[in-house]
Amino acid sequence: MGTNRLLTFALFLSIAIATPASAADVYPNRPIRIIVPFTGGSGSDASARYFAEKMAPILGQAFIVENRPGADGAIGMMAAKSAPADGYTVVQGGISPSVVNAVLVPNLGYDPLKDFVPLTGYGRNMNVIIVSNEAKQHSFKELLADARTSSSPLNMGTFSTTLALSGAWMAKLANVKLNNIPYRGQGAVMTEVIGNQLDFGMVDLGGASPMIRAGKLRALAVTGEKRHPDFPEIPTVQESGVANYSQYSWNAFYVRAETPAPIRAMLGEAIRQVMTREETVRNFYAPKGTEGIPLTPAQMQKLQQEEIARFRRIAAQVGPIDKN
Repeated sequence: MGTNRLLTFALFLSIAIATPASAADVYPNRPIRIIVPFTGGSGSDASARYFAEKMAPILGQAFIVENRPGADGAIGMMAAKSAPADGYTVVQGGISPSVVNAVLVPNLGYDPLKDFVPLTGYGRNMNVIIVSNEAKQHSFKELLADARTSSSPLNMGTFSTTLALSGAWMAKLANVKLNNIPYRGQGAVMTEVIGNQLDFGMVDLGGASPMIRAGKLRALAVTGEKRHPDFPEIPTVQESGVANYSQYSWNAFYVRAETPAPIRAMLGEAIRQVMTREETVRNFYAPKGTEGIPLTPAQMQKLQQEEIARFRRIAAQVGPIDKN
């Protein structure tokens, strides 16, 4: 083989060997998975799919949403924990899998503060108390009054341990007895409320807003510190006689803690871009009553730590609860 041909072959071989390593250094170079630890059709699922669609053109790769429901998000979190820390698996953490599970579940199998780091928070919602249109109660004050005089506890539908604990806390502050009926998803709670199989439900405002706007459910109170600007006609639980009560459900995207910082920064910036777009605020947040929470990773982690401490105090006040 001539000298020129040897040089050409050596150059080709060096390129062939180097190319895979170089390609691996370029992020992202393949589709990115978002694990949603809740059922398809849930508010969390809809949010993840919206962000997946909008983030794809920013990073130049497809985002694939994978639902891994069960155990209040623990199954999905465990799936994310077992994935490589390479930025190709993102998990949607929320108040149940990232806070309340750490408070209520022994031997959880993952540490939400040590095993994962937030990319950014992207939204929070108040919860809402709903009844059927046929219900005799037209205010939350009336519902509480009936709970105090009823011979048996009113049945409250929830779909997460967080809501079960929040409902028990609300009942304690209001000095009433409620019977929690757990469901696997918000849709099931709303269906049972509409069908008068439950006295009322405590659900996420974002997921319930289409039914409320369509007049298929009656909203008695929201759990925010003040009325929601997109639903100004719905009073708060505090206004309705339960002082010092407020509760929000929030979501954030997380990756494994060992994920390289530059990759975390790229993902976080893509989420921030989507979250702050006018079309997102107008078409995604406002109709659902969602508030954007563009927190930095450090701010999000601080919120998470504060929420864990708060729910530890609540759990100590309430005692054992009926949960999923």
